[in-house]
Amino acid sequence: MPQPDLTPTPAGLTLTPAGPALAPRYRDDPRALPANPYLRLFSRPGTRAFTAGNLIARLPMGMFGVSAVIMIAGAYGSYALAGAVTATNLAVGSVTGPLIARLVDRYGQARIAVPATAYTVLGSLVLALCVHERAPVWALFLTTAVTATTPNTGGMSRARWAHLLRDDPDALHTANAFEQAADELCYMIGPVLAAVLCSALFPEAGTLTAGLLFLSGVLVFAAQRSTEPPVAPRTAAGSPLRAPGMAPLLAVFLATGAVFGSMEVVTLAYVDGPVAGPVLALQAAGSCAAGLLYGHARRTARLRTCLAAMTVLMAMPLLAASTGSLPALAAGLLVAGMATAPTMVTGMGLIQRLTPASQLNEGMTLAVTALLAGIATGSATGGWAADHAPFAAFGFLIPVTAAATAFALCTATGVGRRAQVPTS
Repeated sequence: MPQPDLTPTPAGLTLTPAGPALAPRYRDDPRALPANPYLRLFSRPGTRAFTAGNLIARLPMGMFGVSAVIMIAGAYGSYALAGAVTATNLAVGSVTGPLIARLVDRYGQARIAVPATAYTVLGSLVLALCVHERAPVWALFLTTAVTATTPNTGGMSRARWAHLLRDDPDALHTANAFEQAADELCYMIGPVLAAVLCSALFPEAGTLTAGLLFLSGVLVFAAQRSTEPPVAPRTAAGSPLRAPGMAPLLAVFLATGAVFGSMEVVTLAYVDGPVAGPVLALQAAGSCAAGLLYGHARRTARLRTCLAAMTVLMAMPLLAASTGSLPALAAGLLVAGMATAPTMVTGMGLIQRLTPASQLNEGMTLAVTALLAGIATGSATGGWAADHAPFAAFGFLIPVTAAATAFALCTATGVGRRAQVPTS
Protein backbone atom coordinates (compact mmCIF):
# COMPACT_ATOMS: atom_id res chain seq x y z
CA MET A 1 0.00 0.00 0.00
CA PRO A 2 1.49 3.40 -0.99
CA GLN A 3 2.49 5.56 1.97
CA PRO A 4 1.36 9.19 2.12
CA ASP A 5 3.95 11.84 1.31
CA LEU A 6 4.73 13.61 4.59
CA THR A 7 7.30 15.99 3.08
CA PRO A 8 6.48 19.48 4.36
CA THR A 9 5.26 21.89 1.71
CA PRO A 10 6.87 25.35 1.64
CA ALA A 11 4.67 28.16 2.88
CA GLY A 12 2.54 29.65 0.17
CA LEU A 13 2.56 26.56 -2.06
CA THR A 14 0.06 23.84 -2.68
CA LEU A 15 0.51 20.59 -4.52
CA THR A 16 -1.58 19.86 -7.58
CA PRO A 17 -1.63 16.79 -9.86
CA ALA A 18 0.70 18.74 -12.17
CA GLY A 19 3.07 19.86 -9.41
CA PRO A 20 3.42 22.86 -7.11
CA ALA A 21 1.22 25.86 -7.69
CA LEU A 22 0.58 29.18 -6.04
CA ALA A 23 -1.49 28.87 -2.90
CA PRO A 24 -4.87 30.61 -2.71
CA ARG A 25 -3.56 33.40 -0.49
CA TYR A 26 -1.15 34.42 -3.27
CA ARG A 27 -3.91 34.40 -5.84
CA ASP A 28 -6.33 36.32 -3.65
CA ASP A 29 -3.93 38.83 -2.10
CA PRO A 30 -2.30 41.02 -4.79
CA ARG A 31 0.14 42.39 -2.20
CA ALA A 32 1.70 38.93 -1.89
CA LEU A 33 3.08 39.05 -5.44
CA PRO A 34 5.33 41.59 -7.25
CA ALA A 35 3.62 44.36 -9.16
CA ASN A 36 5.61 43.70 -12.33
CA PRO A 37 3.75 41.06 -14.39
CA TYR A 38 6.98 39.35 -15.45
CA LEU A 39 8.18 39.04 -11.86
CA ARG A 40 4.78 37.61 -10.94
CA LEU A 41 5.12 35.17 -13.80
CA PHE A 42 8.43 33.79 -12.60
CA SER A 43 7.44 33.73 -8.93
CA ARG A 44 5.59 30.51 -9.74
CA PRO A 45 7.53 27.40 -8.72
CA GLY A 46 9.43 25.66 -11.50
CA THR A 47 8.97 28.36 -14.12
CA ARG A 48 12.50 29.73 -13.92
CA ALA A 49 14.06 26.30 -14.31
CA PHE A 50 12.08 25.20 -17.37
CA THR A 51 12.46 28.64 -18.96
CA ALA A 52 16.25 28.59 -18.50
CA GLY A 53 16.51 25.15 -20.09
CA ASN A 54 14.24 26.13 -22.94
CA LEU A 55 16.19 29.31 -23.70
CA ILE A 56 19.43 27.32 -23.88
CA ALA A 57 17.72 24.88 -26.23
CA ARG A 58 16.15 27.63 -28.33
CA LEU A 59 19.33 29.65 -28.95
CA PRO A 60 20.71 27.06 -31.43
CA MET A 61 17.62 27.50 -33.62
CA GLY A 62 19.25 30.70 -34.87
CA MET A 63 22.64 28.99 -35.17
CA PHE A 64 22.13 25.77 -37.14
CA GLY A 65 21.22 27.35 -40.48
CA VAL A 66 23.95 29.99 -40.50
CA SER A 67 26.53 27.46 -39.29
CA ALA A 68 25.60 25.00 -42.02
CA VAL A 69 25.78 27.65 -44.74
CA ILE A 70 29.22 28.86 -43.63
CA MET A 71 30.50 25.31 -43.15
CA ILE A 72 29.28 23.93 -46.48
CA ALA A 73 30.06 27.01 -48.56
CA GLY A 74 33.60 27.10 -47.19
CA ALA A 75 34.24 23.43 -47.93
CA TYR A 76 32.51 23.10 -51.28
CA GLY A 77 32.75 26.69 -52.54
CA SER A 78 29.05 26.93 -53.31
CA TYR A 79 26.45 29.01 -51.51
CA ALA A 80 23.83 27.47 -53.79
CA LEU A 81 24.66 24.02 -52.42
CA ALA A 82 24.65 25.34 -48.84
CA GLY A 83 21.26 26.94 -49.36
CA ALA A 84 19.83 23.81 -50.98
CA VAL A 85 20.97 21.60 -48.08
CA THR A 86 19.46 23.89 -45.44
CA ALA A 87 16.28 24.21 -47.52
CA THR A 88 16.02 20.42 -47.59
CA ASN A 89 16.18 20.31 -43.82
CA LEU A 90 13.46 22.97 -43.62
CA ALA A 91 11.23 21.15 -46.10
CA VAL A 92 11.51 17.78 -44.37
CA GLY A 93 11.12 19.41 -40.97
CA SER A 94 7.84 20.96 -42.05
CA VAL A 95 6.49 17.42 -42.45
CA THR A 96 8.10 15.77 -39.42
CA GLY A 97 7.52 18.70 -37.05
CA PRO A 98 3.75 18.24 -36.64
CA LEU A 99 4.20 14.47 -36.36
CA ILE A 100 6.73 14.86 -33.52
CA ALA A 101 4.44 17.38 -31.83
CA ARG A 102 1.59 14.86 -32.05
CA LEU A 103 3.78 12.30 -30.28
CA VAL A 104 4.64 14.92 -27.63
CA ASP A 105 0.93 15.48 -27.00
CA ARG A 106 0.30 11.74 -26.84
CA TYR A 107 3.24 10.57 -24.73
CA GLY A 108 4.60 13.68 -22.98
CA GLN A 109 7.32 16.23 -23.60
CA ALA A 110 10.23 14.50 -21.85
CA ARG A 111 9.54 11.09 -23.35
CA ILE A 112 9.61 12.35 -26.95
CA ALA A 113 11.69 15.53 -26.98
CA VAL A 114 14.87 14.00 -25.54
CA PRO A 115 15.30 11.16 -28.08
CA ALA A 116 14.17 13.39 -30.95
CA THR A 117 16.75 16.00 -29.95
CA ALA A 118 19.51 13.41 -29.53
CA TYR A 119 18.80 12.08 -33.01
CA THR A 120 18.86 15.59 -34.48
CA VAL A 121 22.16 16.41 -32.78
CA LEU A 122 23.64 13.13 -34.02
CA GLY A 123 22.62 14.14 -37.53
CA SER A 124 24.32 17.52 -37.12
CA LEU A 125 27.54 15.80 -36.03
CA VAL A 126 27.39 13.45 -39.00
CA LEU A 127 26.79 16.40 -41.33
CA ALA A 128 29.80 18.23 -39.88
CA LEU A 129 31.91 15.10 -40.35
CA CYS A 130 30.72 14.71 -43.95
CA VAL A 131 31.60 18.32 -44.72
CA HIS A 132 35.00 18.03 -43.02
CA GLU A 133 35.84 14.93 -45.06
CA ARG A 134 34.41 16.43 -48.29
CA ALA A 135 31.87 13.63 -48.66
CA PRO A 136 29.79 13.36 -51.85
CA VAL A 137 27.05 15.96 -52.12
CA TRP A 138 24.30 13.35 -51.90
CA ALA A 139 25.53 12.43 -48.40
CA LEU A 140 24.83 16.00 -47.20
CA PHE A 141 21.27 15.92 -48.48
CA LEU A 142 20.63 12.43 -47.12
CA THR A 143 21.98 13.27 -43.67
CA THR A 144 20.05 16.51 -43.28
CA ALA A 145 16.84 14.88 -44.56
CA VAL A 146 16.77 11.74 -42.41
CA THR A 147 17.71 13.57 -39.18
CA ALA A 148 15.18 16.43 -39.40
CA THR A 149 13.45 15.55 -36.12
CA THR A 150 13.90 18.83 -34.25
CA PRO A 151 11.13 19.24 -31.66
CA ASN A 152 9.39 22.59 -31.36
CA THR A 153 11.03 23.84 -28.16
CA GLY A 154 9.22 27.16 -28.22
CA GLY A 155 5.89 25.41 -28.63
CA MET A 156 6.60 23.09 -25.69
CA SER A 157 7.42 26.07 -23.48
CA ARG A 158 4.21 27.84 -24.52
CA ALA A 159 2.28 24.64 -23.82
CA ARG A 160 3.63 24.63 -20.25
CA TRP A 161 2.54 28.21 -19.73
CA ALA A 162 -0.88 27.44 -21.21
CA HIS A 163 -1.28 24.56 -18.74
CA LEU A 164 0.00 26.43 -15.69
CA LEU A 165 -1.96 29.60 -16.44
CA ARG A 166 -5.13 28.09 -17.87
CA ASP A 167 -7.22 29.97 -15.29
CA ASP A 168 -5.35 33.27 -15.57
CA PRO A 169 -5.67 34.81 -19.07
CA ASP A 170 -3.81 37.99 -18.11
CA ALA A 171 -0.77 36.02 -16.94
CA LEU A 172 -0.95 33.79 -20.02
CA HIS A 173 -0.87 36.87 -22.23
CA THR A 174 2.26 38.06 -20.40
CA ALA A 175 3.85 34.62 -20.79
CA ASN A 176 3.15 34.57 -24.53
CA ALA A 177 4.68 38.04 -24.86
CA PHE A 178 7.78 36.87 -23.01
CA GLU A 179 8.08 33.80 -25.25
CA GLN A 180 7.88 35.93 -28.39
CA ALA A 181 10.50 38.34 -27.04
CA ALA A 182 12.70 35.34 -26.24
CA ASP A 183 12.29 34.09 -29.82
CA GLU A 184 13.42 37.43 -31.19
CA LEU A 185 16.38 37.58 -28.80
CA CYS A 186 17.56 34.09 -29.74
CA TYR A 187 17.30 34.87 -33.45
CA MET A 188 19.29 38.05 -32.85
CA ILE A 189 22.10 36.41 -30.91
CA GLY A 190 22.20 32.97 -32.54
CA PRO A 191 23.35 33.92 -36.06
CA VAL A 192 25.97 36.35 -34.71
CA LEU A 193 27.34 33.70 -32.32
CA ALA A 194 27.44 31.12 -35.09
CA ALA A 195 29.31 33.43 -37.45
CA VAL A 196 31.86 34.36 -34.79
CA LEU A 197 32.51 30.72 -33.84
CA CYS A 198 32.88 29.58 -37.45
CA SER A 199 35.26 32.40 -38.35
CA ALA A 200 37.30 32.61 -35.13
CA LEU A 201 37.74 28.86 -34.51
CA PHE A 202 37.00 26.46 -37.38
CA PRO A 203 34.11 26.07 -39.87
CA GLU A 204 32.40 23.26 -37.93
CA ALA A 205 32.57 25.09 -34.57
CA GLY A 206 29.14 26.69 -34.96
CA THR A 207 27.42 23.38 -35.67
CA LEU A 208 29.18 21.57 -32.82
CA THR A 209 28.39 24.33 -30.31
CA ALA A 210 24.77 24.52 -31.44
CA GLY A 211 24.37 20.76 -31.02
CA LEU A 212 25.85 20.83 -27.51
CA LEU A 213 23.62 23.72 -26.44
CA PHE A 214 20.54 22.15 -27.97
CA LEU A 215 20.93 18.78 -26.27
CA SER A 216 21.93 20.33 -22.93
CA GLY A 217 19.01 22.73 -22.95
CA VAL A 218 16.44 20.07 -23.81
CA LEU A 219 17.78 17.79 -21.06
CA VAL A 220 17.43 20.60 -18.49
CA PHE A 221 13.98 21.50 -19.81
CA ALA A 222 12.72 17.91 -19.84
CA ALA A 223 13.98 17.32 -16.30
CA GLN A 224 11.46 19.86 -14.94
CA ARG A 225 8.64 17.34 -14.65
CA SER A 226 6.54 19.33 -12.14
CA THR A 227 5.57 21.88 -14.80
CA GLU A 228 5.14 19.45 -17.69
CA PRO A 229 1.54 19.31 -18.94
CA PRO A 230 -0.09 15.97 -18.15
CA VAL A 231 -0.81 13.72 -21.08
CA ALA A 232 -4.44 14.28 -21.94
CA PRO A 233 -6.59 11.43 -23.23
CA ARG A 234 -6.89 11.41 -26.99
CA THR A 235 -10.20 12.50 -28.43
CA ALA A 236 -11.93 11.69 -31.68
CA ALA A 237 -11.43 15.28 -32.86
CA GLY A 238 -8.72 14.27 -35.34
CA SER A 239 -6.18 16.82 -36.50
CA PRO A 240 -6.24 20.36 -35.05
CA LEU A 241 -6.69 21.46 -38.67
CA ARG A 242 -10.35 20.51 -38.23
CA ALA A 243 -10.86 23.00 -35.41
CA PRO A 244 -13.17 25.83 -36.52
CA GLY A 245 -11.12 28.81 -37.67
CA MET A 246 -7.79 26.96 -37.70
CA ALA A 247 -7.35 26.66 -41.48
CA PRO A 248 -7.88 30.39 -42.19
CA LEU A 249 -5.66 31.28 -39.24
CA LEU A 250 -2.85 29.13 -40.67
CA ALA A 251 -3.31 30.94 -43.98
CA VAL A 252 -2.77 34.21 -42.09
CA PHE A 253 0.40 32.75 -40.53
CA LEU A 254 1.58 31.73 -44.00
CA ALA A 255 1.21 35.27 -45.31
CA THR A 256 2.82 36.68 -42.16
CA GLY A 257 5.81 34.39 -42.63
CA ALA A 258 6.22 35.80 -46.13
CA VAL A 259 6.64 39.23 -44.53
CA PHE A 260 9.60 38.03 -42.48
CA GLY A 261 11.25 35.99 -45.24
CA SER A 262 11.03 38.69 -47.89
CA MET A 263 12.17 41.48 -45.54
CA GLU A 264 15.31 39.54 -44.63
CA VAL A 265 16.34 38.86 -48.22
CA VAL A 266 15.58 42.28 -49.67
CA THR A 267 17.37 44.00 -46.78
CA LEU A 268 20.48 41.87 -47.23
CA ALA A 269 20.41 42.52 -50.97
CA TYR A 270 19.87 46.26 -50.52
CA VAL A 271 22.62 46.80 -47.92
CA ASP A 272 24.99 44.20 -49.45
CA GLY A 273 27.88 44.47 -47.02
CA PRO A 274 29.18 43.55 -43.58
CA VAL A 275 26.72 45.90 -41.87
CA ALA A 276 23.73 44.09 -43.40
CA GLY A 277 23.42 41.71 -40.44
CA PRO A 278 23.43 44.38 -37.73
CA VAL A 279 21.01 46.53 -39.72
CA LEU A 280 18.63 43.61 -40.14
CA ALA A 281 18.96 42.73 -36.44
CA LEU A 282 17.33 46.06 -35.60
CA GLN A 283 14.02 44.65 -36.79
CA ALA A 284 14.30 41.82 -34.26
CA ALA A 285 15.36 44.34 -31.61
CA GLY A 286 12.25 46.42 -32.23
CA SER A 287 10.09 43.31 -32.03
CA CYS A 288 11.74 42.16 -28.79
CA ALA A 289 11.16 45.55 -27.12
CA ALA A 290 7.57 45.75 -28.36
CA GLY A 291 6.88 42.22 -27.16
CA LEU A 292 8.01 42.97 -23.63
CA LEU A 293 5.91 46.15 -23.55
CA TYR A 294 2.93 44.29 -25.00
CA GLY A 295 3.18 41.78 -22.17
CA HIS A 296 2.34 44.56 -19.68
CA ALA A 297 -1.03 45.13 -21.37
CA ARG A 298 -4.04 43.56 -19.71
CA ARG A 299 -5.78 42.87 -22.99
CA THR A 300 -4.53 41.73 -26.37
CA ALA A 301 -5.45 43.67 -29.47
CA ARG A 302 -7.51 42.01 -32.14
CA LEU A 303 -5.43 40.10 -34.65
CA ARG A 304 -6.67 42.18 -37.55
CA THR A 305 -5.67 45.37 -35.68
CA CYS A 306 -2.15 43.99 -35.25
CA LEU A 307 -1.98 43.05 -38.92
CA ALA A 308 -3.23 46.48 -39.97
CA ALA A 309 -0.47 48.06 -37.87
CA MET A 310 2.06 45.68 -39.41
CA THR A 311 0.97 46.67 -42.92
CA VAL A 312 1.46 50.35 -42.11
CA LEU A 313 4.78 49.91 -40.30
CA MET A 314 6.22 47.63 -42.99
CA ALA A 315 5.97 50.63 -45.31
CA MET A 316 8.56 52.44 -43.21
CA PRO A 317 11.56 50.53 -44.64
CA LEU A 318 10.18 51.09 -48.14
CA LEU A 319 10.00 54.84 -47.60
CA ALA A 320 13.42 54.87 -45.93
CA ALA A 321 15.04 52.84 -48.72
CA SER A 322 13.60 55.24 -51.28
CA THR A 323 15.75 58.00 -49.76
CA GLY A 324 18.92 55.97 -50.21
CA SER A 325 19.94 56.59 -46.59
CA LEU A 326 21.27 53.61 -44.65
CA PRO A 327 20.58 55.19 -41.21
CA ALA A 328 17.02 55.90 -42.35
CA LEU A 329 16.61 52.26 -43.39
CA ALA A 330 17.96 51.10 -40.03
CA ALA A 331 15.43 53.30 -38.24
CA GLY A 332 12.67 52.09 -40.54
CA LEU A 333 13.46 48.45 -39.75
CA LEU A 334 13.48 49.18 -36.02
CA VAL A 335 10.03 50.73 -36.26
CA ALA A 336 8.71 48.00 -38.56
CA GLY A 337 9.81 45.31 -36.13
CA MET A 338 7.59 46.76 -33.42
CA ALA A 339 4.54 45.25 -35.12
CA THR A 340 5.97 41.73 -35.20
CA ALA A 341 5.76 40.61 -31.58
CA PRO A 342 2.22 41.89 -30.87
CA THR A 343 1.02 40.15 -34.03
CA MET A 344 2.70 36.87 -33.15
CA VAL A 345 1.63 36.99 -29.49
CA THR A 346 -1.99 37.56 -30.48
CA GLY A 347 -1.86 34.91 -33.19
CA MET A 348 -0.29 32.29 -30.92
CA GLY A 349 -2.82 33.12 -28.22
CA LEU A 350 -5.57 32.43 -30.71
CA ILE A 351 -3.94 29.12 -31.66
CA GLN A 352 -4.04 28.14 -27.98
CA ARG A 353 -7.74 29.02 -27.78
CA LEU A 354 -8.69 27.13 -30.96
CA THR A 355 -6.67 23.97 -30.30
CA PRO A 356 -7.96 21.23 -27.95
CA ALA A 357 -5.77 20.88 -24.84
CA SER A 358 -4.80 17.34 -25.82
CA GLN A 359 -3.35 18.60 -29.12
CA LEU A 360 -1.77 21.89 -28.08
CA ASN A 361 1.81 21.06 -29.11
CA GLU A 362 0.62 19.86 -32.50
CA GLY A 363 -1.51 22.96 -33.02
CA MET A 364 1.34 25.36 -32.27
CA THR A 365 3.73 23.35 -34.42
CA LEU A 366 1.29 23.64 -37.31
CA ALA A 367 1.41 27.41 -36.83
CA VAL A 368 5.22 27.36 -36.87
CA THR A 369 5.16 25.17 -39.98
CA ALA A 370 2.88 27.67 -41.73
CA LEU A 371 5.24 30.46 -40.72
CA LEU A 372 8.27 28.58 -42.06
CA ALA A 373 6.49 27.88 -45.33
CA GLY A 374 5.68 31.57 -45.60
CA ILE A 375 9.29 32.50 -44.80
CA ALA A 376 10.52 30.20 -47.57
CA THR A 377 8.01 31.67 -50.02
CA GLY A 378 8.88 35.21 -49.00
CA SER A 379 12.60 34.53 -49.30
CA ALA A 380 12.20 33.19 -52.83
CA THR A 381 9.96 36.10 -53.85
CA GLY A 382 12.27 38.63 -52.24
CA GLY A 383 15.27 37.10 -53.99
CA TRP A 384 13.52 37.33 -57.35
CA ALA A 385 12.59 40.95 -56.66
CA ALA A 386 16.15 41.79 -55.68
CA ASP A 387 17.49 40.36 -58.95
CA HIS A 388 14.85 41.98 -61.18
CA ALA A 389 14.16 45.22 -59.33
CA PRO A 390 13.44 48.20 -61.61
CA PHE A 391 14.67 50.46 -58.78
CA ALA A 392 16.69 49.89 -55.59
CA ALA A 393 13.81 49.99 -53.12
CA PHE A 394 11.47 47.83 -55.22
CA GLY A 395 12.01 44.70 -53.10
CA PHE A 396 10.60 46.38 -50.01
CA LEU A 397 7.19 46.32 -51.68
CA ILE A 398 7.05 42.56 -51.08
CA PRO A 399 6.79 42.68 -47.25
CA VAL A 400 4.14 45.39 -47.46
CA THR A 401 2.13 43.31 -49.93
CA ALA A 402 2.45 40.18 -47.79
CA ALA A 403 1.32 42.05 -44.66
CA ALA A 404 -1.65 43.50 -46.54
CA THR A 405 -2.53 39.98 -47.73
CA ALA A 406 -2.45 38.67 -44.16
CA PHE A 407 -4.69 41.54 -43.04
CA ALA A 408 -7.13 40.89 -45.91
CA LEU A 409 -7.32 37.17 -45.11
CA CYS A 410 -7.94 37.88 -41.42
CA THR A 411 -10.62 40.45 -42.18
CA ALA A 412 -12.36 38.30 -44.80
CA THR A 413 -12.56 35.22 -42.58
CA GLY A 414 -13.23 37.04 -39.33
CA VAL A 415 -10.83 34.72 -37.52
CA GLY A 416 -9.23 37.59 -35.60
CA ARG A 417 -12.41 38.25 -33.64
CA ARG A 418 -11.64 35.14 -31.55
CA ALA A 419 -8.39 36.61 -30.23
CA GLN A 420 -9.84 39.01 -27.70
CA VAL A 421 -8.87 38.07 -24.16
CA PRO A 422 -11.19 39.27 -21.39
CA THR A 423 -9.72 41.35 -18.60
CA SER A 424 -9.96 40.18 -15.05
